[in-house]
Amino acid sequence: MTDRMLTISQLAAYAGVTVRAVRHYHAKGLIAEPERDHSGYRRYDAAAVVELIKIRTLAEAGVPLGRVSELLHADPEQFAAAVEDIDRRLRAEIRDRQRHRRRIALLVAGDSLALPPDVVAYLDLLRKRGATEEMIAPERDAWILMAARWPDLIPAMMADKISQLEDRRVVRLYGLFGKIASEWDAASDDVQAHLEEAADLLHTLLQAADSTGRLDSTQPSDASYTDLMDSFADNAHPAVARLRELLYERGWTGWTRVERRAL
Repeated sequence: MTDRMLTISQLAAYAGVTVRAVRHYHAKGLIAEPERDHSGYRRYDAAAVVELIKIRTLAEAGVPLGRVSELLHADPEQFAAAVEDIDRRLRAEIRDRQRHRRRIALLVAGDSLALPPDVVAYLDLLRKRGATEEMIAPERDAWILMAARWPDLIPAMMADKISQLEDRRVVRLYGLFGKIASEWDAASDDVQAHLEEAADLLHTLLQAADSTGRLDSTQPSDASYTDLMDSFADNAHPAVARLRELLYERGWTGWTRVERRAL
């Protein structure tokens, strides 16, 4: 009888699994681990092959290993109920994976990563208004920070930003930002002219917002967040520092939260 028994590698080959898998099933208590023979080898009989094939089949069907033993020893009614429960779980997993696939498909454009749909729509609108990708990149990152800090405020903020894009002055401002970014040379007269025009436009827009009370209502009040965003803006492009200086000359202080400065 001993000559007709199988080694663990032969058992694995018969059942179509690896030796490592057999040892794993031993550790999980799914298949009995026989005693070693006089040569020090564990030997398996045909029943072990059948049992291992059943385990492999259930595992390949998506049955969690924690439930394999239950199904192996279940009567037909219990088996059917358990399989139905597992099938429900697998359908739920498939739905989750399909949602993940849809999300991954949205990431192709890059904007959808960590951004709510309202902001993605706004960035797309900026592109249609002529904003360059070089401009949109820091804007995208800034909105990621904003959405993380105040997710509930994003819809109202986006509605306000989109309405601003109906103002030709705002569209012109974004156009100037694009020229400044693409032509940047601190010593360039053209760049300096663009900066001065941008500062004038910002001054005009800030005055209008301040006169209607909209300036305070649309700006963050969290000092630590404001400091973080100011630092982010300063590091995004050297033009920001120059624009802040020009705004200061026109009576404004701050960047993320702009306020009239005491004169």
